[in-house]
Amino acid sequence: MSSRPLSSVVIVGGGSAGWMTAAALACNIHKDCSLTLIESEEIGTVGVGEATIPPIRSFNQMLGIDEATFLKATKGSFKLGIQFVNWGRVGHRYFHPFGTYGRPFDLAQPHQHWLRADAAGQAAPLDDHCMAWAAAREGRFAPPVGDPRNVLSTYDYAYHFDAGLYAAHLRSYAEARGVRRVEGKIADVALNGETGFVERLTLENGQSVGGQLFIDCSGLRALLIEGALATGFEDWSHWLPCDRALAVPSERGAFTPYTRSTARPAGWQWRIPLQHRTGNGHVYASAFMDDQAASDLLMAHLEDPALADPRPIRFRTGRRRKLWNRNVIAVGLASGFLEPLESTSLHLVQTAISKILAFFPDQSFDPMVTDEFNRISITEYERIRDFIILHYKLTERDDSALWRYCAAMPIPDTLAHKIRHFRHAGRLIPSDMALFGPPSWLAVHMGQFNRPETLDPMITYREVDSAAWMARMRGAMDQAALGLPTHEAYVARLCAEA
Repeated sequence: MSSRPLSSVVIVGGGSAGWMTAAALACNIHKDCSLTLIESEEIGTVGVGEATIPPIRSFNQMLGIDEATFLKATKGSFKLGIQFVNWGRVGHRYFHPFGTYGRPFDLAQPHQHWLRADAAGQAAPLDDHCMAWAAAREGRFAPPVGDPRNVLSTYDYAYHFDAGLYAAHLRSYAEARGVRRVEGKIADVALNGETGFVERLTLENGQSVGGQLFIDCSGLRALLIEGALATGFEDWSHWLPCDRALAVPSERGAFTPYTRSTARPAGWQWRIPLQHRTGNGHVYASAFMDDQAASDLLMAHLEDPALADPRPIRFRTGRRRKLWNRNVIAVGLASGFLEPLESTSLHLVQTAISKILAFFPDQSFDPMVTDEFNRISITEYERIRDFIILHYKLTERDDSALWRYCAAMPIPDTLAHKIRHFRHAGRLIPSDMALFGPPSWLAVHMGQFNRPETLDPMITYREVDSAAWMARMRGAMDQAALGLPTHEAYVARLCAEA
């Protein structure tokens, strides 16, 4: 039994997606397979993905990148979750944590105990029962501990960082491991007349680059997967109508260990604190607000002085009909776009890379392998899509046309099923290959007023004093949070050690 291994892989496009892919392949593919990355310094990157979710840590660990070195190189900070402001109602806010609400201690889930205590008028806000928020609220941070009996084990964390600096860091890593970088713009894509596979790329300077597997990291332009192969696009803008964004850096202000998302009349505004500046942006629907009004609103709501003019980005929400077509695999924005509401952009790059490694082809490019890659990828996209739609659908706002549209719009059956179950008895229905687990869904359901109509019948059989138990847990978390160093102090100490 033998196979014909690939001897050449070509990555089209740099930025975070391209260099994450190059670094991972360089770390895992034998040197007999050449790795080439083509990029042009004249072509900018989108660069809105400065906030991440916890799996990014496993990616860095796979590469052997030290956390302190990484944070110093990328001007990074820590992230315990996302604070949502004005989403369910104007003036209301809630926290989507990285971690759980308390710890399971009997058959009923902790949130069912909270619901019982709340029904009796004996519960504090749900957020106050989450260790990630207890620390974030006080501006504190330290990594979680390993002892499951300790409340400091009940949270996780991710990073905020400068995506451009991250790409540069990974470029150095990849080039040191044999990746060849070619500077230039692609002028022509040659396809095989029999198979339709991409065979060769010609650059504007006349240079020719051939390969066997091509990975399209060319961003929203999707030069290979769409431009050359016309793969097709599934449009989700009827569920997620935001189609534009403005990004602007500002001076560094409050160094919070969390991202903030503030809903605006036609979209939402992000705030991401880094060591050297704060990242800001306004995602909006052009059908409900014009570009100048969107820019004016963003600049009027910056907490700190701007360091540049807003940079416009246009996009269409959805995905390619295939993420692997013939011998081209799309990674990052070339594969589709889901607005950065839950910081999934770089995660989708990471999971695409993981699937490339898991389903790495030989020269036969077996369709069975390609089909399974696409099935898993599409399912993953749809699960994340549903979670993002949830934020728009669950709103009581009727103060602007966008929110009235979102509250009334039909939604995918997969999402409607989850909403109905939670509204009935607070049950969180899992899905295969779901990125966001029960605590994440709980945060948005409760944070945006999808309150259960009844309690889970199982809670009536529990003899625990739910209110007293929740109060003890809340007190332990408050005390533990005050024992942590400030976010500022922890980052300064870590970077000093790098």
